[in-house]
Amino acid sequence: MRLRFTKMHGQGNDFVVIDGVRRRVALAPAQVRAIADRHFGVGCDQLLLVEPAREPGNDFRYRIWNADGGEVEQCGNGARCFARFVRDQGLTEKDALRVETARGVIVPRLAADGRVSVDMGPPRFAPAEVPFDAPAERPTYELEVDGARLVLSVLSMGNPHAVQVVPDVDAAPVDTQGPRLERHPAFPNRVNAGYLQVVSRGEARLRVWERGAGETLACGTGACAAVVAGIRRGLLDPRVRVSTRGGELVIEWAGAAPGMTPPFAPVIMTGDAVRVFEGELELPAPDPQESLPC
Repeated sequence: MRLRFTKMHGQGNDFVVIDGVRRRVALAPAQVRAIADRHFGVGCDQLLLVEPAREPGNDFRYRIWNADGGEVEQCGNGARCFARFVRDQGLTEKDALRVETARGVIVPRLAADGRVSVDMGPPRFAPAEVPFDAPAERPTYELEVDGARLVLSVLSMGNPHAVQVVPDVDAAPVDTQGPRLERHPAFPNRVNAGYLQVVSRGEARLRVWERGAGETLACGTGACAAVVAGIRRGLLDPRVRVSTRGGELVIEWAGAAPGMTPPFAPVIMTGDAVRVFEGELELPAPDPQESLPC
């Protein structure tokens, strides 16, 4: 089976995007892994599938698979590329979209300068909503990893995040500690491990070890989670420029007033969405032991 695809990136976080509106596409985990392979496939951090909306009033459904073949709930950089893709492909003429994800509806908006802003919805802090094994919600938690006691902000931006504040993000143990934290038993669905360096109240640096993908050049939901964590800890202002290894994102969150209780304000993320090239691939045959998702 041959499929058309578009290769895109947001701040270096790269994607293979497939149109499942004009043609139904079902993908098994082994097929996703083959496409994502950087030596034998197209290569990407995540694969994005555009599908028709399931609910009236929404424009599309958005599905995401990490490079390891696991389907996940949310991807911020992917959301911006999704919005650019559906416009470039003539699937919509709208500037603002309502897009269904596994964790609710997001609202991307395309600007005249080519950047895309996404209403990522409010952060969630209750441990059960992350999910995170903790008896009660707290501003920070201590967790032991390889004998080290880590101080973490834990929250969900539609997917789970554990954020540490570090003095120098370049020296952070992302490649060694990140995979250990990702699979810590306190996170039943694994977790994205963020390393946040506060430069000033309006500027931060960030590296993220992404669940199922390893360290990526940028992580949109990771940037949202890191800024929310920094604001809650009194370290950052409501609008922050976040520098990643792949470029800059602007994150805004107005929901940190003292004593504020849910529902919180949504997190707004703004950044680029770049089309790299288009092509056609031969979809590898699915593994007969793996079932195709609906």
